[in-house]
Amino acid sequence: MKQIFLTPLFLLFFLLASCNFGPNSGRGFSLPEGNVDNGRTAFVELECNACHTVGDIEHIAGREGHDIDIKLGGQVTSLKTYGDLLTSVINPSYKINRRYARADTASEGSSMEMAAYNEVMTVQQLVDLVTYLESNYELVHPTRNEYARYRVEGS
Repeated sequence: MKQIFLTPLFLLFFLLASCNFGPNSGRGFSLPEGNVDNGRTAFVELECNACHTVGDIEHIAGREGHDIDIKLGGQVTSLKTYGDLLTSVINPSYKINRRYARADTASEGSSMEMAAYNEVMTVQQLVDLVTYLESNYELVHPTRNEYARYRVEGS
């Protein structure tokens, strides 16, 4: 009985895993290796620290009265992949953290007026910047809280 249930499940998994997602897939796309030090320089040169704090780079005064400081890097419990960071830079409105969405722009699904750097930065700056950002994240396992301990013992 167990085999009858698992066989179609495994078959479905392998079919989905082997799918070619068409001409718009990211399959085959690869960027060159970046440089952490050059990425740090790009972070400052592009004035990313007007809105973001990362590592030891200090926050500078915000633009046009916007005083936001979005912390990047540090310890996280879910992996920030290279692709996630790359997408956040070139398409910042793709995934917006609710804490930083404004009421007048959230309905349109845009970020808090993050400038479009796609026409400003070079590909090398982008690669270096993402490599630098990636180096500032540390994946940690979440700690079990007191409630979880009692729940396991009481089961």
